[in-house]
Amino acid sequence: MRTASTPTHCPYCALQCGMALSPLPTGGVEVVERPDFPVNRGALCGKGRTAPAVLSSAVRLTSPLVRSDGSLRPASWEEALDRIASGLGRIRDEHGADALGVFGGGGLTNEKAYTLGKFARVVLGTSQIDYNGRFCMSSAAAAGVRAFGLDRGLPFPLEDIPRTGCVILVGSNLAETMPPALRFFGELRDNGGTLIVIDPRRTRTAEQADLHLAPRPGTDLALALGLLHLIVAEGRVDEEYVRERTVGWEEARAAAMAHWPEYVERITGVSVPQLRETVRMFCEPEAAMVLTARGPEQQSKGTDTVGAWINLCLATGRAGRPLSGYGCLTGQGNGQGGREHGQKADQLPGYRRLDDPAARAHVAGVWGVDPGSLPGPGRSAYEMLDALGTDIRALLLMGSNPVVSAPHAAHVEERLGSLDFLAVCDVVLSETAALADVVLPVTQWAEETGTTTSLEGRVLLRRQAVDAPDGVRSDLEVLHELAARLGVEKGFPVDPEEVFEELRRASAGGAADYSGISYRRLAEENGVFWPCPARGDEPAPGTPRLFLDRFATPDGRARFVPVVHRPNAEEPDDDYPVLLTTGRVVAQYQSGAQTRRVDELNAAAPGPFVELHPRLAARLGAAEGDRLAVVSRRGRAVAPARITAGIRPDTVFMPFHWPGEGRANTLTNPALDPTSRMPEFKSCAVRVELAD
Repeated sequence: MRTASTPTHCPYCALQCGMALSPLPTGGVEVVERPDFPVNRGALCGKGRTAPAVLSSAVRLTSPLVRSDGSLRPASWEEALDRIASGLGRIRDEHGADALGVFGGGGLTNEKAYTLGKFARVVLGTSQIDYNGRFCMSSAAAAGVRAFGLDRGLPFPLEDIPRTGCVILVGSNLAETMPPALRFFGELRDNGGTLIVIDPRRTRTAEQADLHLAPRPGTDLALALGLLHLIVAEGRVDEEYVRERTVGWEEARAAAMAHWPEYVERITGVSVPQLRETVRMFCEPEAAMVLTARGPEQQSKGTDTVGAWINLCLATGRAGRPLSGYGCLTGQGNGQGGREHGQKADQLPGYRRLDDPAARAHVAGVWGVDPGSLPGPGRSAYEMLDALGTDIRALLLMGSNPVVSAPHAAHVEERLGSLDFLAVCDVVLSETAALADVVLPVTQWAEETGTTTSLEGRVLLRRQAVDAPDGVRSDLEVLHELAARLGVEKGFPVDPEEVFEELRRASAGGAADYSGISYRRLAEENGVFWPCPARGDEPAPGTPRLFLDRFATPDGRARFVPVVHRPNAEEPDDDYPVLLTTGRVVAQYQSGAQTRRVDELNAAAPGPFVELHPRLAARLGAAEGDRLAVVSRRGRAVAPARITAGIRPDTVFMPFHWPGEGRANTLTNPALDPTSRMPEFKSCAVRVELAD
């Protein structure tokens, strides 16, 4: 039995708050503060404090399950693994390698994400692999690569935020999604800086702001362009910076000048005086930042929307300078690392492009395979889910619950049900796992060691604190056993540190270079920022702040990209006159598969609701708590009314953590951004009516 506290990190969001797990005399562990970790300094939200509850055998899976006569029954590991290998092998033989799909998750450790990508391409030979991070940060990633040549959620540490002059926070409700991070913004204001929050709802975060703008959902692109128009018109462009550190300004400037303030006011609902005040607050300090989250990113124009906010930073010289820049507030616990090391459809480890011959040669050399044997890029996440049961006949899924989390979720659920074979690895019997032919119970955060990469680009070491229950194995063991059954005996170790050592070699020389990072360093230094290339015998320093000398483009200059406003993929009409936007609440996380099993969290957030303005409620004849039906072109969801003046009258909000009749993603639109392939979760046309 372990007797000392184990330093580790929270299993939930991308803050990856530091915590320690201390053994209890009665068994199990409790969370204790770990004030030495700089991101949270010991503070934790309710999800972090209650995370050990999901370790209980009473709420999690402890035996493999196989489908027999239409129902799932307990089975041995040998039977379950044999069934998966047989199912995958048979379908590959009959229909080809691309009839096999692999779907990962942004909560998987770097070691698991890396091994899953390698398994898909080396063992299965399929191009059809992607992950649920496509639903989270992909638009910001695409815009960052396009402008800067590199995507890392934040190009600076969170500790820089209190020392800047102004932050524009676009589409983020940190008070509920990442509560410990809110203190950085409180310290910003204490230091004399200002906070501008852009959100169609007056959230707990917006209540902390010096200025709150409430644009119509899906109009963030027009808003950013209108601000850039004013920056030009008021002579606030940093001409020297633009000339020396950027290219493409004239085209971007011309595009922005078509968005004059009164036009933007009509589109967004944000008044011209508010636009002018935003420009003043942002431009007057010496340093400033723009931070985006899912609000502007989860749109069918999300890449261009983020690009417009980046253009704003570039025009004012607010990128690649101390205490300034554009950053994305990554959502999932390892959303950053998960997209860096190979479980994304178009990427190889180290953030290498799968269609780059040099990248293929390097990674193939580490893997000991012919570069020509590696498949090319595959479908993005939603496109893969949409192809299930037709082009893709079998799916191996790890760490995701698309029955709840995917857009047009009823369609995705039907597609999953049409597969010839579905295997799921998870901690709990999620709504997706309940559809599977085989379910494997796997270890979770406190039962295993591995690395994650936080929203700051800080690589962190999670340490095993407890033994997994009997009957539970790690994802690495699962992939090792399946690889062996499918004819690949070597190359899939089960020890996470051994996997990380291979990941270091595979990432070396790539954009996300981890080659100078080791488990020892991570334990000693409270994490290391990538890129961190190896430097012989010298310790590699890591890179907390990017772009101070040059951007990661061939000529070292940032790229302006000309963008113009365009409407939502689905605008309101007579049949569907209201806009729906979705998001999270503080006591639940993502699809809720784990947090919905914690009594304390369920007491705080027991179920879905429909948030609406009093004027809309009056038109419907609805009172607080009345059951409302929200109907889109894709389906119907029912939940109690929550009436508040803190939302626009033309908009309703639903959290997306629950299945069943209140499933918000039954309604959402799978229209995809043409670059990032991000679905338009944040805006769709609906009608609202009394349900009873």
